[in-house]
Amino acid sequence: MPFRKCLWLAGITLAAFSAAGFGQSNDAHAALQQKLIDSCPLTTTTADRGDIVTAGSVVVLQKDGLMMYATNSPQPPLNTFRNGKISQGMSGFGRDLGITMLSGGKATANDYPKQTYVTGQKLWVTGISVNKDNISFVLYTDPDANNLRYYGQLNFPFNKNNLPTPDDAAKLIGEALTIPPPDNAAATPQPASPAPIPPPAAPTDAAGQPGASTMAPIAAPPPPSDAPAAPPKTIALGQTKDQVTAILGQPQKVVNLGAKEIDYYPDMKVVYTHGKVTDVQ
Repeated sequence: MPFRKCLWLAGITLAAFSAAGFGQSNDAHAALQQKLIDSCPLTTTTADRGDIVTAGSVVVLQKDGLMMYATNSPQPPLNTFRNGKISQGMSGFGRDLGITMLSGGKATANDYPKQTYVTGQKLWVTGISVNKDNISFVLYTDPDANNLRYYGQLNFPFNKNNLPTPDDAAKLIGEALTIPPPDNAAATPQPASPAPIPPPAAPTDAAGQPGASTMAPIAAPPPPSDAPAAPPKTIALGQTKDQVTAILGQPQKVVNLGAKEIDYYPDMKVVYTHGKVTDVQ
C-alpha cells in the first residue's frame, strides 16, 4: 500500500489543518507528526535496541543506498532522500563524527558493523519526527545471519518556511517508503473439506442376514531391536511455521505479538517474525 494511501486511510485530509499559519506554527508540525504516526504505528524496542517489544508497521524500501549501522552504535547513521535518491552526503559525514565522539576511546563510526539496504527490503519504523526543515524516520531491521540488527535515520527535507501539506508529505515519503498491503490470506475463503467416506456396510448372506465380519487389519510389526535410532528432530532459521509444525507437532502454547510469534514446546521455544523462524531457545 503506498504511504499516501495509508495516510488517507488514517483520515489525513487537507481540511485537518487550517490554512492560516499551517506552514509556520509548531502546532502544525506536531499535528503532521502525529498524523504520520497514526498512519504508521511505531515499533518499540528494548532499551539496548536488541529486540522488539511491541511490533508496529512494516515499510518497504523503494530506493537503493540506505546505510544502516548495528544497533550498538550510539546513534543511527544519517541518510537523506533528495531528488529521488538516498545518500549520506555531508550531513551523514557530520553524523559519523558525532557517533565517533559519543563512542569514546579509540572507537570510530567505521568500527560498527554496517549494511547498505536496497529496494525491496522490509523495515520496522521506530521513530517519526517532523522538524523545522525535514521529516525524519528511524528504521530498524530484523536480525541478520549473525543475529545482528541494524538501524538508520532517513530524512525527507523541505523548505523550512513551507511545511508540506499531509498529501504532499505522503507523496514525498511514498517515493522512498511504502507500506505493504495487509496479509489477506486468512480472510480468503477456503474450499470446503470433502464429506467423509462412510465405512463399507457389513456383509450379508443371500437372505439379507448379517454374515461373517471382515478380517480386522493386521498391525504392522515392531521395528527390529537393532534398527538404527530415528534421526533427531531439527529445525532451522528461515523455516515457516508449517514446516516446524510438521517436524515438532503442535506447540503447547502460542504467544502472538503481531508480526512476531513465540511457540512454546516442552524443551524449547521457537520465535517467528513475519511467519519465519528467527530464533530458537
